[in-house]
Formats: sequence, C-alpha cells, structure tokens
Amino acid sequence: MNVSTKANPQAAAARLKKVSPLRPTLAIVLGSGFHHVLTELRVTKKISYAQIPGFPKPTVSGHAGELFFGHLGKTPVLVLSGRAHFYEGHEMERVTFATRTLAAFGITDLLLTNAAGGLNKKFKAGDFMVLTDHINLMGTNPLRGPAIAGLPRFVDLTEAYDKKLQELLFQAGKISKLKLQQGVYLAVSGPSYETPAEIRAFATLGADAVGMSTVPEAIAARQLGLRVAAVSCITNLAAGISKANLSHAEVLETAERVKKSGAALIKNFAGLYGKQV
Repeated sequence: MNVSTKANPQAAAARLKKVSPLRPTLAIVLGSGFHHVLTELRVTKKISYAQIPGFPKPTVSGHAGELFFGHLGKTPVLVLSGRAHFYEGHEMERVTFATRTLAAFGITDLLLTNAAGGLNKKFKAGDFMVLTDHINLMGTNPLRGPAIAGLPRFVDLTEAYDKKLQELLFQAGKISKLKLQQGVYLAVSGPSYETPAEIRAFATLGADAVGMSTVPEAIAARQLGLRVAAVSCITNLAAGISKANLSHAEVLETAERVKKSGAALIKNFAGLYGKQV
C-alpha cells in the first residue's frame, strides 16, 4: 500500500492517542440505524474525521463523521459515527483506512453495524440480524494491490465473523428483549438498489440480507488479526419482496423507529464484552 505520511494509519493512530488517554480494545462503527447508540455513550472526547489525517469525510445522510472516546456502561470503547462507502467514489484503501487506523491504535475487537435490505422471507423491517458470514459481490477486494509488509496477502475467511462475539450479541439480544435474526450478508457496490431479478439471484446464492458496506472493513480487519462481529438493521424488504418502491428515506424512517432497540443491543453487547476482557 503506497500511501503518503498524511494517509498513514500509524500517523492517524498517533493523532488519536493524543486526543485521549483512554485505550479501549473494542471499537464500534455505527452505520444507518445505530446512531442512537451515542445517547448511551458517556463521551470523554470526540474528534471530527476531518481532523484525523487520512480519514475520508462521509457524504451520506445519517453518517456524521465523528470519532468518540467514551464508555458504554463500564466498558471503554471507540465509536465511529459514520463510514466511507465504496459507492461514494472512494478507493478501497480509503474505505478501509479507519479499520487500519483502529488496528494501529490497539483495537483488537471490532463491531460493525449497517442498514440492510431483507431477502429472507422470515425477516421483517425493523429486525436485527447478526452476520454469520458474507458474500462479496462488490466487484473488488480491499486487499487487492501491492502486498503490505508483515501482513498476509491470502487471508483465511473461514471464520470472518467471530463466534464468541456472535454469542455475546445473542446474549445481549436476550437482555434487550430482542429476538435477533442471523444470516449471510451480501455486499454490492451500490448506490442503486437491486432489481427484483438480482434479489432472486442473491437469495439463490444463500444471502439473507443485502447492503453496500461492512464487507471491506471485515476483510481488512481479519487481515490485521482483529476479531469481528457485525449486525444489520433490516430497514426494508428488498426489491420484489417488498411491494413498495425502495428509498433511502424508508431506510432512515425504519432506523428511527427501532433506534432505541438498536442502542440497547449495542450497549448490552459492550457490557458483556467488558466482563470478558
């Protein structure tokens, strides 16, 4: 990865270490549907992505572009409010830059969240799905390019999503009185929504939900040796399953409706995590 000093994960991590003396091992990326988590966070410090060298500024509604140091319950965490998406025109190197910065900072466990369209006919809008696996149909891979010294190029993704962290999510769901779904997340590049024919094809491939993020971060995190967990908020049923036309407004509307449930789930997950580390 040929990057300048300004876009170096180590330099970005060094900047973060100057912001706060807090040294969490858990980081959480808040996608659409999960930003209410910030109301549960006892913030000690925050910094705009614009102030972190190499961080791209998100351009999508609902993605604030701020990084928070704080505590969920008693557990210290780093919380990223918003992410860069491939469909915004960023190179994969930029999409995964925050993940590489977190690893350089000292994060060992990463919880990714997103909004997704439901393919599984048992799902309904407002459900939460724990990712058990993924299918990458984004047309590229974040590890493509020159080999990075000291890191494996051919990364094993047999267990992309850590089973112990998944179990903590299901325990957190019980505490939150939420029945969590589980399944396979399929990633496309976006930003257009999928056609009904594509959705039928994706379902045949074994996907339960479809979205436009998360997979690049998960792959980069696994290359870096981080344990990964991920949760989707099923904000709408996919094309051909839903009778309504799809829109980003619908995504945000559903996310608003279930925001308290999502926040409780993440807070309880962090609490359980804190007891195990």
